[in-house]
Amino acid sequence: MSDPVLELKKNVSVAFEEAQAMPPSVYTSPEFMELELKNIFAKDWFCVGRASALQNSGDYVTLELARQPIVVMRDGNGDLRALSNVCLHRMSTLLEGRGNTKTIVCPYHAWTYNLDGSLRGAPAMNQNDGFCKDRYTLPKVRCEEWLGWVFVTLNQNANPVSSELSKVEELVGDYDMVNYTETFFETHVWDTNWKVLAENFMESYHLPVCHAGTIGGLSKLDEMICPPGEDAFNYHTILKDDSLKIAMAHPNNTRLEGERRRMTYLLAIYPSLLITLTPGYFWYLPLHPEDVGKVRIGFGGGMSKDYVNDADAQSNFKQLKTLLDEVNVEDKGCTEKVYKGLCSAMAAPGHLSHLERPNYDFAHYLNNRMQAAE
Repeated sequence: MSDPVLELKKNVSVAFEEAQAMPPSVYTSPEFMELELKNIFAKDWFCVGRASALQNSGDYVTLELARQPIVVMRDGNGDLRALSNVCLHRMSTLLEGRGNTKTIVCPYHAWTYNLDGSLRGAPAMNQNDGFCKDRYTLPKVRCEEWLGWVFVTLNQNANPVSSELSKVEELVGDYDMVNYTETFFETHVWDTNWKVLAENFMESYHLPVCHAGTIGGLSKLDEMICPPGEDAFNYHTILKDDSLKIAMAHPNNTRLEGERRRMTYLLAIYPSLLITLTPGYFWYLPLHPEDVGKVRIGFGGGMSKDYVNDADAQSNFKQLKTLLDEVNVEDKGCTEKVYKGLCSAMAAPGHLSHLERPNYDFAHYLNNRMQAAE
């Protein structure tokens, strides 16, 4: 029986010029997914979404991180906090989805918590001599905001997000990402392994073929730059033309100069925050394994501050969202086909193109996390 950890270690032992795609077992092994939950998702920072989606007191979003239900919310003091989303009575989960609430009320017995996690009230508990309301507070989860992104981690010893991602800030600081405003967010589940979709984002080699019906014709392989990645992320860049004006720097934007006024960054922040950042708009995908062959996807996006009050941009962004939905349909088809192929007994990895350098770096990240846990 194959050992995906050993197979991955062997896979990354060669130089990039000789590299191959990761072995099928890394994507299809339930045991490897369990190791990912333990060694990656339970230890690294995970992106919840944008802080602009949690502006008001009581705004919240729920998620499941490495099988731990969590709620992230804006409390009564205006601070972001993350809490266990499990009642301290009979352990029902509390909130679902996204929304706004004045208190956190358990749907099972109506134990009610304040926005800071302290227990506010518990009906029919006055005859239990051991019950003391003040002893009940929902456990806290580490939560940090960085450039407008909200991250959580189950790891109390994780380095601050700002230090982990300082090189990202150096790379795209002039894009002013903190002031991009989210205008949509959706959730989806696709029938593929989370790494297949992550790698699909990390390389634009597939664009002319997979996206022949949408953006493929605009994709110039010879203008794609794929530098070596960093410890916490990889990236590649594409130069856009003015066929989509909100992909260009706004005329009032004096921060960006030269080719950067039309440069798109495709940032893959480990383990699974995928950001397409243009001078005018952004869209992103946070990924989490739902099962070995299913991935839970967040899909959000919006515009830079420069375009928010531009009337034409609103219309253009509406058209862009329609295009992105069509691109997602194409990506869903391609990535589900890849997973189906990976499950074949005859599946074998081939050599990587120079345009797949980010995939090679991602494999090294995964291997480093597995070896560190040994």
